Amino acid sequence: MRRYISLFAVFLIFSCSKTKKEVDHTQGSVKGVMDSVITRLYEKVDPKDYDSIDDTFMLQFLTDDEKSTLASRYQYFKVNVPVTVSLMRHLDHKAPFWLKESGFVKTDEIVKNEVYDYEVWQKDFDAGWVNLGIPGFNIDRVVYFISVGPQNSNEELTISERYPEEYSLEVLKKGAFTYHDWSDLKITDLPKELEGQVLFTTVRGRAREAHVEGAFRKTIFPSSDQPDQIMLTWSADPTNSMDVQWRTNMTVKDGTVQYWKKNTSDSISLNASVSGMEDRMLFNDRYINRFTANLTNLEAGVTYEYRVGSVEEKSWSTVRNFKTEAKDSKEFSFIWFGDTHRDPKWAQMLNDATLRHPETAFYSIAGDLVTTGLYRTEWDMFFGYSKEVFSHKPLMPVPGNHDRQDGLGAWMYYQLFSLPTNGPEKVDPESTYAFKYGNALFLMIDSTQPNEAQTEWIENQLKNSNATWKFVMFHFPPFNFEEPYLDIQQEWGGLFDTYHVDMVMSGHIHYYMRSKPMNNGKVVDSFKKGTVYTVSIGTHGNHDNIGEEPYAEKRFKEGQFYQYMTLTDRTLKYITYNLDGEIVDELLITK
Repeated sequence: MRRYISLFAVFLIFSCSKTKKEVDHTQGSVKGVMDSVITRLYEKVDPKDYDSIDDTFMLQFLTDDEKSTLASRYQYFKVNVPVTVSLMRHLDHKAPFWLKESGFVKTDEIVKNEVYDYEVWQKDFDAGWVNLGIPGFNIDRVVYFISVGPQNSNEELTISERYPEEYSLEVLKKGAFTYHDWSDLKITDLPKELEGQVLFTTVRGRAREAHVEGAFRKTIFPSSDQPDQIMLTWSADPTNSMDVQWRTNMTVKDGTVQYWKKNTSDSISLNASVSGMEDRMLFNDRYINRFTANLTNLEAGVTYEYRVGSVEEKSWSTVRNFKTEAKDSKEFSFIWFGDTHRDPKWAQMLNDATLRHPETAFYSIAGDLVTTGLYRTEWDMFFGYSKEVFSHKPLMPVPGNHDRQDGLGAWMYYQLFSLPTNGPEKVDPESTYAFKYGNALFLMIDSTQPNEAQTEWIENQLKNSNATWKFVMFHFPPFNFEEPYLDIQQEWGGLFDTYHVDMVMSGHIHYYMRSKPMNNGKVVDSFKKGTVYTVSIGTHGNHDNIGEEPYAEKRFKEGQFYQYMTLTDRTLKYITYNLDGEIVDELLITK
C-alpha cells in the first residue's frame, strides 16, 4: 500500500554551501542571464525586428552557457533519496526547449483543475540536486508546476536548499491549489499514483522571467532630463507635511525641492532621495530615476508654491502649489474613483472634476490604477494622461489585483508612491495605512494581502479613533452581484458594524452600486445603524446583466463615474458624477 507523504516530513534546510560536483547549482541566475541577453539584443537587433523574436531566434542567439543556466536555474532543490519528478505542463503551452533534452519523458497521464488541462512529464533523479528550467520565452501565464515523490515508497523524503523558497510546499490532491495568485483554482483530477506527493506551488507571474516573445514595449511618455510625473502624497500629518515625487532620465543624479509660502520670497531647499527603476523590456526608456522629498514642519492651512529639479543640471519644473490641511478643519471635500486602469477617458473625467471642484483637498483610487502593474508603460500613461492634477492635490490610493500582477508583488507601485507606513506589521509597508483628515478617519486597506493579517490592526484603528466620520477603502467589494467576498464580510464586516464605519468604498467589479445602510449583512432603516457599501468604476464598465441585489439603493451596469464627497462636522454630502459631468446619484447623511 502506497505511503502518503506528510508535509511535516518535508524539512526545509537552507544552506549556501557548494561543492565541485554541484556544477548546475553554482551557475548564474535566470535574471542575470536575461538581463545580459536583453542588453545584447538591444545592441544587435533593430527595434523593427523585436516582434519577430521567437524560440528559434533565441536558441541561436544564446550562448551554450546561457542556455545551460536557463535550463537549470529556474527552479532547483536537493533531495535526500532518489525521486521521480512529475512536471505538469499546460496542454496549449509549447514545451520548453530543455524538457526533452534533460531526460523528461511525456506520459499519457493528465492533471486537471477547474479551467486547464496539463500533460504530465516525468524524470527520475538520484539523491542530490534537482535542476529545472524556464517555462519558455513567451508569456503563457499557466506556467508548469511540479510534484515530487520518492522512488521507494518506504523512504522518507527530505527537500532542502530550495529555490525559490517563498512559495509553499503542499500535498498534491484534489482540492489543492497550484498558483498563489489564483488560489481559488483547485485541482479536480489527477492520476492516483501522484496523490499525496509534495506539490511545489508557484505564481503565474514567473512566465515573465524569460519573456521575450512579443515582450518589447515602447512608452509614449519617455523620461528626459526635465522633471515630470510630479505628484503629491502624504506619509505623515496633512497639517504640517507633504511628500513630493517626480522622475527624470538617468542623466540627472540629484533632486531638490524648493518651496516657499505663497506671496513670499524666502524659499527653502530640500534634497530628495533618488532610486533607479528598471523596466527591462521597455526598449526606449529602460532606466529612470525616481525622486522623493518629504517636506515637514509646514504651517497648517497655508498655500505653498514649489518647484522640483536639479541644482547640478540647472533644470527645474514650472512652479506649482499645494495647500496644507487647516488646523481643526471640520469641512473639506475629496474625490474618489473606482478602477481607473490608466484610461484616458478617466483622466479626462479627472481633469474635468478638478476644474469643477477646485476646493477638493485630495484624491483617492480604490485599486487597479493601471492594468499591468509591472509594466512601466502603464504608469507612464497613468501620469501622462492625468497631466498635472496630482502635482497640486495629493493622491492617496490603495493597490488592486492589477497593480500587484500575477503574484509578483506591487514593487513598482511602492516605488512610485510615498505613503504612510503605519499599517499592520505582517503586510507590505505602504500597502495598508491610515490617515486622518479633518474630522474623518480613512483606513486604506490592501485587500490583495491576507485578510487575517490585517484584522487586529483594523479593529485597533477603529476603536481608538474619536473621528466623527470613519471611511474604509479597499479594492474587492464585499457586496456585489458577481462575486460577493464572503471572506471579507466575515472577517471585517463585524468590525465595521461594531465601530460604525460610515462608508466602505471599493471597485474591482466594473459597475456602479450604492447600498442601503447595512448591518450584519442586512439592510437597516437608518444610516446611524449601518454602513453604506459603494462600488464605482473610473474606467469603462459594461455588463449585460447585473443580476439582483436587494440591498442596493442605486446601480448602473455601464458608465464611468467619480464620487465627490463633502464633509462638515455633522453632514456628509455624497454626489456621483458621470463622464459627461451629470449628477447621477446623491446621498446626504446627517449625524
